[in-house]
Amino acid sequence: MKTTFEALGGIYRQEGDYLLPNLEAPESPQIGIWGERRRRYLQTSQKALYTAMLLSGTLNDHLEEVDRSANEMFDRLAAKMAAQEGITEQMKATNPMEWAQQCKNVHNYAKEVVFQTLILEHDG
Repeated sequence: MKTTFEALGGIYRQEGDYLLPNLEAPESPQIGIWGERRRRYLQTSQKALYTAMLLSGTLNDHLEEVDRSANEMFDRLAAKMAAQEGITEQMKATNPMEWAQQCKNVHNYAKEVVFQTLILEHDG
């Protein structure tokens, strides 16, 4: 007589005197900080959309896409703004404190733009 596990297509492997089910954990989604921020936003402010995506199995794909897009957008914005502000390696060598402050300002601004654009206003 087959077990429910076997009836559903599962197989066992022999480990010493024991039969253990061959189980594999599902692949973990590759979600970074931006995907987590989007998840938090959906959970708190867009509960119906969050639940619909979770139940339909599209949430992790959506969060991975938002995370990828946000990282690309952040990198582009930070590089463009650094060039516009004149933040160079020469500045880093001659005035490292000023360079660090300018880099921090650029990164903070780029983070805010990405957050407003892709986290809060992204159409699910």
